[in-house]
Amino acid sequence: MNKDVHPVVEQALDTLPLSRLTRRRLLRGTGLASASLAASALITGCTNEPSTSASGAVGNFPKTPSWKYVFVCHVTTNPFFTPTQYGAEDACKLLGMQYQWTGSVNSVVAEMVDATNTAVSAKADGIALAVVDKAAFRAPVDKALDAGIPVVSFNADGARDDPGTNRLAYIGQGLYESGYELGRQALTKIDSGDVAAFIATPGQLNIQPRIDGAQQAFKDSGKPVTFTPVATNADITQGLSIIDAYSQGHPNLAGLLAVDAGSTQSVGQTVAKYKLRDKGLKVAGGFDLVPETLAAIKSGDLDYTIDQQPYLQGFLPVLALYLYKLTGGLIFPTQTNTGLLFVTKDNVGPYQDTKTRYQGSDTAVKLVERSGAIPHN
Repeated sequence: MNKDVHPVVEQALDTLPLSRLTRRRLLRGTGLASASLAASALITGCTNEPSTSASGAVGNFPKTPSWKYVFVCHVTTNPFFTPTQYGAEDACKLLGMQYQWTGSVNSVVAEMVDATNTAVSAKADGIALAVVDKAAFRAPVDKALDAGIPVVSFNADGARDDPGTNRLAYIGQGLYESGYELGRQALTKIDSGDVAAFIATPGQLNIQPRIDGAQQAFKDSGKPVTFTPVATNADITQGLSIIDAYSQGHPNLAGLLAVDAGSTQSVGQTVAKYKLRDKGLKVAGGFDLVPETLAAIKSGDLDYTIDQQPYLQGFLPVLALYLYKLTGGLIFPTQTNTGLLFVTKDNVGPYQDTKTRYQGSDTAVKLVERSGAIPHN
């Protein structure tokens, strides 16, 4: 390439399927005018839908096939995972890849195992799997690895002492640790009394470690607090009725906690319905950022909820699987904790007021502006 050609022009000529007329215009142009035209062409090229047969070069990466990644989820239609799907979609568009969202609607492990085996048979280029059972997925994951298909877990990673598979890495929240912090936060407001902790699906390894962690925090405190786990239901309506009935049958509770999104929003609704703040309830908190939960925090019916950044649980697995494939396995997926952030009345405003695909509240691809200092200790 001529050394006088602007680098942006050179990139456009090398990577885009330009017509001969456009190529001549770029080569005849000078300086910023030609570079501007080239940049526009590059941007247009990057925003096209990925090819089903091959991916053009992205940035400094080489051209590759349009690899396909399969996400196997335990509750495929749960709104919690809306931003996770957007994250996977955005990463695939960035890299010219494809993804499939599959698994089970109602956390049926056998259906998830079937979906994983199907992905292996279809020769997926990578699999991201929510490991909600520490035994059932070992064989399917080994089958994938034996076939040369990389597997990472997301959102759930087996038991605390046994990931249950030979997956290459886990990308998601530290579940036991987040539960422990849920309990520690509650203990700043409670010195004694009874605390109920609600869990939609006891034993399911995306949430059981949380309730285990919360219980351990209360035990470690040495305070005279009775901690009682209470099963609700994966169906939010049924779960709400259970929480409603429990709170009515135990009128002197000091705390109401929850370790899943549905139970958390139901705790907030129950606190508001029976005005439990006026009846001695000292703390109420849980997980995730569904609109009902955010509204309950703003009204004071919930004290806090914990964000685990579900968008990253879709975006980062695609990047990890892509880099593994791109480098022939030299860049290995790494353990990635997607974080633990307490959302309280002090910082809930932006979560309620800003509609974005990054939180699952909008579909638009847009820049979210922020201003001011970044909070820190």
